[in-house]
Amino acid sequence: MTELIHEYRGSILENIHCGHICIVDERGGVVHAVGNAEQMTYYRSASKPIQALPVLMNRLDEKFGLSGEEIAIMAGSHSGESCHRDAILSMLKKAGYAEEDMIMNPVYPEAVYARDEMIRRGDPPRKALHNCSGKHVGLMLLAGMFGNHRDYWHPDSKAQKEVKKCIANMAEWPEEKIEIGIDGCGVPVFAVPLRCIAFSFLKLLCPELIADECLAGAAGKMSQAMQKYPLFVKGTDTLCTLLNSDSNVIAKGGAQGVYAFALKRERLGVVIKQADGTGDERPNIVAEILRQIHYSDKTLIEKLEHFHPSEIINDNGTVVGSRKAVFTL
Repeated sequence: MTELIHEYRGSILENIHCGHICIVDERGGVVHAVGNAEQMTYYRSASKPIQALPVLMNRLDEKFGLSGEEIAIMAGSHSGESCHRDAILSMLKKAGYAEEDMIMNPVYPEAVYARDEMIRRGDPPRKALHNCSGKHVGLMLLAGMFGNHRDYWHPDSKAQKEVKKCIANMAEWPEEKIEIGIDGCGVPVFAVPLRCIAFSFLKLLCPELIADECLAGAAGKMSQAMQKYPLFVKGTDTLCTLLNSDSNVIAKGGAQGVYAFALKRERLGVVIKQADGTGDERPNIVAEILRQIHYSDKTLIEKLEHFHPSEIINDNGTVVGSRKAVFTL
C-alpha cells in the first residue's frame, strides 16, 4: 500500500489517501505498479460490464430487442434519473418480468435533483431506481434462459456460474481461485488480483485480444454501447460519463475505492484501489496517471481537472486547501 493523495487544509496535511495502482499491457504484463499488483480485490460494480457479457454472448439482447441504451445500463451504476428508470422498466416489459422480481430494496435516486423531485411529489422509492438495477435485469434475462429468472442472484445458479466463467476468461485467472462475496445489492461479487482487473478492462476495450470469438463479439458490443451511451453507465456530471464519452477510453467504478479504465491507442489497462474505500479523489488520481504516462490528449486531463479541481473549496466558494498526488508510476 502506498500514499496516493495528500489533502491539505491551509498548510496542514489533513488527510492521506493510500492504496494501489496497477497498469498492464496487451500481454497482461504489469508495466507500472504502485503498491501491490497481486492484491486480491473485489471488482465491486466495476465488474458490471463483464457480468453482462454472457447476456450478449447468448444474443439475449437480440431476442428481447434491447436498445443500445439498455445494453449500456446493464454495465452501469446509474444515478436514477428519468432516462435510467425508463430504460429499466422498458427492459422488464420486454422480458415480461416484474419490477418486484428484483431482490434489492426500493430506493430513491442517487441523483439529488431526481430524488428531490420525487420527494416533492410524494412518490415512494422503487427498485428500478436502484443503481444496480441494470445489472439485475441483465442477470434475470440470463437466468430466464435456464428456466427461472428469479434465482438470478443465487451463487449456485446457472446464471451466476456463467458469469463466474466469464470473469475467469476476461481476467485470465483460474475460475477455482476466484473469491466470491456478496455485493451491497445482494448478488455475488468477485475478487481477483488487481492486475487481472486491469487486464479484463483492456480486453473489454480491445476485443481482438480475446481468443474466444463469441466473447470477443460481446465485449466489442458492450464497449461500443458504453461509449455511445455514457450517460447510462452512470449519469449526469459524473466521472464515468466523462471518461466513457471519449472513444479512446472505457471506464467503470465500483464501491470501496475501486476504479478501472483502459486506453485503446496506448493498449493499457488500469485499476485503482483506494485503501480507505473512498472515491472522491478518483478524478485526481486518473488525471495524474495520464500525466505520468504522457498521455497525448491533454484536453481529457484538463476536463478531469475541471471536474474535480486540485483546489479544495468550501461552502462559501473560498479556496481553503489543496489535493496533491504523491505517487510515482
